[in-house]
Amino acid sequence: MTLNFAQLRAFLAVVDEGGFGAAADALGVTQSAVSHAVASLERTLGHPVLARRGRSTPTAFGEEVLAHARAAVTASAAIADLAERRRGGVRGTIRLAAPPTVCQGLLPDLLARWATAFPQVRIRVFEGEDDEVAEWLAGGTVEAAVLVDPQPGPGAQIGQDAFHALLRTDHPLAGEPRISVADLGDDPFLLSHGGCERHVRQAHAGHPFTPRHRVRELGTLLAMVRAGIGVSLVPGLVASMLPPDLVMLPLREQVVRTLVLSGPAGREWHPAVTALVDSVRGAAAGEPVRV
Repeated sequence: MTLNFAQLRAFLAVVDEGGFGAAADALGVTQSAVSHAVASLERTLGHPVLARRGRSTPTAFGEEVLAHARAAVTASAAIADLAERRRGGVRGTIRLAAPPTVCQGLLPDLLARWATAFPQVRIRVFEGEDDEVAEWLAGGTVEAAVLVDPQPGPGAQIGQDAFHALLRTDHPLAGEPRISVADLGDDPFLLSHGGCERHVRQAHAGHPFTPRHRVRELGTLLAMVRAGIGVSLVPGLVASMLPPDLVMLPLREQVVRTLVLSGPAGREWHPAVTALVDSVRGAAAGEPVRV
């Protein structure tokens, strides 16, 4: 039995991208080439690895193959990139996952800086909630991630993000320099139950906490506050996407989340990920961004 990395890469791309056409775009090849590579893999293994009805998903056997395929492809890429780095360059494609506020508030500047420093590194960004991002990194779906409040490790801190009250500009408290969660007790509270829920609950410690509505998408939360349905608490990075009729006020409760760029725990990092993390750690400013 002879496997090749083109077969494994095609299989992984179809799983990660959700279909043969999207996989072809991601790999920069034709859809026919992806189909042939997956078919060849199935012939070599003697079992189907993909169910092709609707969205392409792994078969039960394909699920068993998936982790091994990721490990093999990652190891192959790492070896090639180590050799390239020895020659003085870093190259490769890095899938980077981060929460939406980080994608909008911090990543644009980082991506621009990395494009200049590492022209041979292609970075593909994936948005997800805090727990999704951590799962993608642990499972090998991405090579790097911006984690929220992770355990101490080899990653590089890229920011500390303090939570703020989110109000309409015509709210009676909108002109205050700083407020407490208790000051919002008479307002209907809108809870973003994605990655921020833990921090919002922390801010309410010792105060009544009865959210009127629970929403997942940040855009929905902003629209509901704009409509006067209630108030909320959000990370400081939301300021980069704030419409003019909303205002964010610092909290007296001082709830802060720490944002860390990292590779996977317990596994060898892709050399390009190490280079990205080192570049953040050695940035000229020398201090994480505070918002």
